[in-house]
Amino acid sequence: MMICCLVAFGTNVASARTPTSDSLRHFKLVREAHSTDLLDVALLCGSYVVKNLPPRTADTTRTDIGKLHTSILPGVGYSIQTGFSAVLQSNCGFYMADGADANLSAVEASFNYTQLHQILIPLQGNLWTADNRYNLQTDWRFLQFPQLTYGLGGYSSISNAYTFDFTNVRLYTTLYRALVPDIFIGIGANIDLLWNVHEVNPPTGEVTDFQRYGVSSNSVSSGPSLNFLYDTRRNSINPSGGNFVNVVYRPCLTAFGSTTNWQSLIVDLRKFIPLPVGTGNVLAFWSYDWLTPSGAPPYPLLPNLGGDPYGNTGRGFNEGRFRGPDMVYAECEYRFHITRNRLFGGVVFANTESIAQTNGQFARISAGYGAGIRVKFNKYSKTNVAIDYGFGTDGSKGVFINLGEVF
Repeated sequence: MMICCLVAFGTNVASARTPTSDSLRHFKLVREAHSTDLLDVALLCGSYVVKNLPPRTADTTRTDIGKLHTSILPGVGYSIQTGFSAVLQSNCGFYMADGADANLSAVEASFNYTQLHQILIPLQGNLWTADNRYNLQTDWRFLQFPQLTYGLGGYSSISNAYTFDFTNVRLYTTLYRALVPDIFIGIGANIDLLWNVHEVNPPTGEVTDFQRYGVSSNSVSSGPSLNFLYDTRRNSINPSGGNFVNVVYRPCLTAFGSTTNWQSLIVDLRKFIPLPVGTGNVLAFWSYDWLTPSGAPPYPLLPNLGGDPYGNTGRGFNEGRFRGPDMVYAECEYRFHITRNRLFGGVVFANTESIAQTNGQFARISAGYGAGIRVKFNKYSKTNVAIDYGFGTDGSKGVFINLGEVF
């Protein structure tokens, strides 16, 4: 998990996915408009330097088709996994249809280069058509990413850490079709190209889990995906309520060009409860189960802590700290406001995870916990800068930063 000044994921406004009246939507946006965010602070400071600065304005009732809302954020960071790093991240939000119930389309991209010569370039899109009938999601990325591995299963030790390296091109595209409001089914195409997969500095005089697993230096994982989505969140960046269910079944098949046959099943469940009602405080629950029903995925694609699409599972642990054929994960977080103007807030969180051994048996449960602060970055989208400090089993600990909530 990289420590960054800013991590630009999801800074745009997410609109209602369930029907709401224009007046209710207007009320909620106007209420946020009277809160304070970092841009308000920056404009206030700037007014002491530059006289007659134009006031900040925002249209809280209209959604102009095709109007682009773009953010570009540089950052620097440091972690054990990356050393020092430079980050340039951007996103763009826009509406492809009119109406109070139109969902926001968004495209996000970044370039990350680290002291350890790691390169990460993701391009992710979430596009909505008229009446939210179709939703096109993409997750394309390039990684040249040497990282630590600790072995397989839940009993791996921090003291056994060493580096393995790989290059990965990921091309995931899924098209969803609405069955009824809030419920979608989808079909996708998923390709992972891996090459130059190898150990860098393995311990001498012993056979590693990497070697026992039987790793190929080059491989292709290719096949369709079947998807189910149920989403009643009104704002996916910082939900104030609602439910989220996403099930993705991915069979990689030699008939579609895959090197070997294997299957993946991901079940992502989230629930957000206003507590107390009307305060803006939220009790949030997250379950992320990542299973391998059959076959053997390439080593870099095995279920691993921090290996979810946004790298947010396992606060309190390094990315890839646990890796194995199956992973079950649960997290709970309470989010609350600290200041009346909502510029500052806080969270407390705890997570548990279990990684299956190579024989498929779950044996050990690990846990992480911690607390964090939230600083309002964009009051109209309710986007926060999230800064957390977490502790994990066996002495793991660290700082974890996001732009937008962790889940």
